Amino acid sequence: MSTTVQPGVGAPEAKPPAQVLRQTKTGMGPGSATLPVKIFIIVLCVLWMIPVLGLLINSFRPRDEQLSSGWWTAIFSPFSTGWTIQNYVQVLTTDNAGVNMGTAFINSFVVTVPATVIPILIAAFAAYAFTFMQWRGRDIVFIIIVGLLVVPNQVALVPLLKIYGAIGLTGTFPAIWLAHIGFGMPLAIYILRSYMATLPLAIIESAKIDGASHFTTFWRLIMPMSVPALASFAIFQFLWVWNDLLAALLFLGRGDNTILTVALQGLQGQTGAGRELIPSAGFVTILVPLIVFLSLQRFFIRGMTAGAVKG
Repeated sequence: MSTTVQPGVGAPEAKPPAQVLRQTKTGMGPGSATLPVKIFIIVLCVLWMIPVLGLLINSFRPRDEQLSSGWWTAIFSPFSTGWTIQNYVQVLTTDNAGVNMGTAFINSFVVTVPATVIPILIAAFAAYAFTFMQWRGRDIVFIIIVGLLVVPNQVALVPLLKIYGAIGLTGTFPAIWLAHIGFGMPLAIYILRSYMATLPLAIIESAKIDGASHFTTFWRLIMPMSVPALASFAIFQFLWVWNDLLAALLFLGRGDNTILTVALQGLQGQTGAGRELIPSAGFVTILVPLIVFLSLQRFFIRGMTAGAVKG
């Protein structure tokens, strides 16, 4: 009686080639960086961090020492430096040249959070329609939206300012919200549509067979699977709105609705008063974007590279 041997059953396991074993031991597999590349990246990161380190050190030094010596002197003689937190206290609690950085910090959140969340929601609906719904002129409309990415935002500032002045929106939060929503929408739709195009159509078809509506499919299936792309755009939009100066100056100006970048720009007077507060105010300004990026960085690469390679 003949015996049938099933493939893979009873057969000796294939041993990995010696090259694979060497790569595993040395950590130099496919896609691994060579030693010169690693050294170059480390040096680049160190050089990139030097200005941030100088900003942090100067933020704890009094005015006289900031004006008389460089920040690096505090590293070589830390015990002879008059470290102080008064700069941060003064920045966050007192009015400096008519600017209260604590209030501006809150205003920045009031501007940035809606200007980040609203474009994501609208662009997600639009990306779903461009990806999974069939309608006449879909590709033409998408090409027009992508074409808006090459149009500078500055060309729309003067017309927007005239429209806002005519309807009384200048200097209000809705004015800056609408501006950032409009400026960020093309990029959001492009990123989300590119990511949704990589999602398996079998899931969408199964949802249709089960009788799910477009909204149910979008909210319960597409949105959870699109978290990497949503986080990638959220990082871009948050950093752009938080660090914006031009649109904030035009549509909000100075006053009760001043945000951090405008307050920081006006912190130093014409006579140099308040110069010692700029490092501490600058570090307060960059602290939130750093936290946001570090919190969402694990989604960043997945979301930005989605749709780049298919096959």
